Amino acid sequence: MKKTLFTLVFCLPILLVAQGTQLLRQPTISNTEVAFVYANDIWKAPLNGGEAIRLTSDDGYESNPHFSKDGKYIAFTAQYDGNVDVYVMPSDGGEPMRLTFHPDGDFVQGWTPDNRILFRSGREGQPTKTNKLYTVSMNGGLPESIGLDRAAYGELSNDGTHLAYTPITSWDPEWRNYRGGQAMPIWIVDLKTKELITTPQLDKERHLDPVWFKEKVYYLSERDYTSNIWSFDVKTKEEKQITFHKKFDVKSLNAGASQLVFEQGGYLHLLQPQTGVTKQLNITVNSDVTFSRPRWESVSASNLSNPNVSPTGKRVLFEYRGEIFSVPKENGTWRNLTNSPGVADRYPIWSPKGDKIAWFSDRSGEYKLVITDQNGLNIQEIALPNPTFYFQPDWSPDGKYIAY
Repeated sequence: MKKTLFTLVFCLPILLVAQGTQLLRQPTISNTEVAFVYANDIWKAPLNGGEAIRLTSDDGYESNPHFSKDGKYIAFTAQYDGNVDVYVMPSDGGEPMRLTFHPDGDFVQGWTPDNRILFRSGREGQPTKTNKLYTVSMNGGLPESIGLDRAAYGELSNDGTHLAYTPITSWDPEWRNYRGGQAMPIWIVDLKTKELITTPQLDKERHLDPVWFKEKVYYLSERDYTSNIWSFDVKTKEEKQITFHKKFDVKSLNAGASQLVFEQGGYLHLLQPQTGVTKQLNITVNSDVTFSRPRWESVSASNLSNPNVSPTGKRVLFEYRGEIFSVPKENGTWRNLTNSPGVADRYPIWSPKGDKIAWFSDRSGEYKLVITDQNGLNIQEIALPNPTFYFQPDWSPDGKYIAY
């Protein structure tokens, strides 16, 4: 029997506090305004903060906004026609113009000094050269490669002679303090001579988001085990740490004509590079936040994870959006065993007799092992030593122990 599983989805509302709205992402600045991504749409606000204005409202994702040098246009990545492509629109709002049409994703990186849009694409990808950088006219036309075989995140210098970039994308850029093979320094190349220098990478730390300000490259580095802003003088080779956050990472960075803007702790901040002085922006986004409304969703099998069949074979457990569901093979109805909006319940598993179910839950703020009966009742919580992330619990055959 084919069954359709429905779940009522709750998302906690974004709280508006004295400092303004949080979760403002990927900022870019002009001389008078700041644009950013909020809830997958692009918004803008005055440079000193205030009420934000929505610029896009498509059902797809809009991301990577970048003001043109004169502040009159915003280039961005969007899915208006189903594919991920480069678009441009007036910064005062208006109809977006599609500039790229290749089936591969095209991701805006910024603008060139001659007012073309710089973007990343895998349209000519090979196993060891998956991405390249291209430019396209804001009036349309065929994109042109900038002449490097491999490049991912990058930005051109103000005179267009140098490119600061990372050669590869990161499969998980949110992996904090990553020190593996994808942790790259910033590469800085002379586009005429192809002479290459790199930022100092003293602890195999990852460098991201390079931008140019005056004659220096600013970027994010995790050398002190928190992502902070650093600078590198191309002429003197001097490196300098600019911000010293200890709790929340700096997530994204962009440069304007006179200052930088960055995202940290859910808020946007301005940075005066000459003095190192920062200012948190108080921006209020008055959105209808349709994504946070309770709603019914039809859940396909491909959306379900961590299945576990009962010992009798009559029911199966699934995990979906942090909830644990028990679904019958044939007769009966599905059950939401957790009903826990705002809580991540993970990795359900039946006991050998099928009378109990165990999973991990972060209801208390840290993950604990939860054991219930098959209806999700008679709950027992077991605190685990050294709180961290836990995976794949498994009962012993006699039902007396759980390994994980």
